Amino acid sequence: MPELVFFSGTMDCGKSTLALQIEHNRSARGLQGMIFTRDDRAGEGKLSSRLGLVTDAVEAAEGFDFYAYLVAHLSKGGRCDYVIADEAQFLAPGQIDQLARVVDDLDLDVFAFGITTDFRSKLFPGSQRLVELADRVEVLQVEALCWCGARATHNARTRGGEMVVEGAQVVVGDVNQSEDEIGYEVLCRRHHRRRMTAAAARAAALSPDVLPVDA
Repeated sequence: MPELVFFSGTMDCGKSTLALQIEHNRSARGLQGMIFTRDDRAGEGKLSSRLGLVTDAVEAAEGFDFYAYLVAHLSKGGRCDYVIADEAQFLAPGQIDQLARVVDDLDLDVFAFGITTDFRSKLFPGSQRLVELADRVEVLQVEALCWCGARATHNARTRGGEMVVEGAQVVVGDVNQSEDEIGYEVLCRRHHRRRMTAAAARAAALSPDVLPVDA
């Protein structure tokens, strides 16, 4: 039976790489998929991995209707054997409902990829709806690591190396940005709670007036 599968994890854990791998494996067997994305780091209409892999995709902007798009594609004689939706956390709950309808009414597998929570540890609405509707939720096994070496479980937004705790939920950025740009860093829960980024930890280590961060 077709399924709606949600692959979730923190930033930098290989979600987009897995999406590209699924596309490669299925296309190698003669299947044809439809790839969608939203606000990818490589720009509009691209699905990219930090490993340097990139492919074309349909940009699912605000108001985009997945079900109507696929029905129109199939009605014109197009082929689609499965659907990949990357950056699914940015989708509206109604768009997730459309993906579920694609599974149920068009009998297509849908593989959605996204992070679950934002920089404030709050659920993205799209991710919340995926957890509610998905046939399966798969947590990726490639663990991203906090600067301390522990498993990273939270996404932090940074500016100038310092953790930002206020602002719009969606601000496009990436890990390894320069310090004067909005960037992101993955942290363990302990250091996310303490707002202790790698830059803050280095600064603390150089100061004789602070206690060790793990004391």
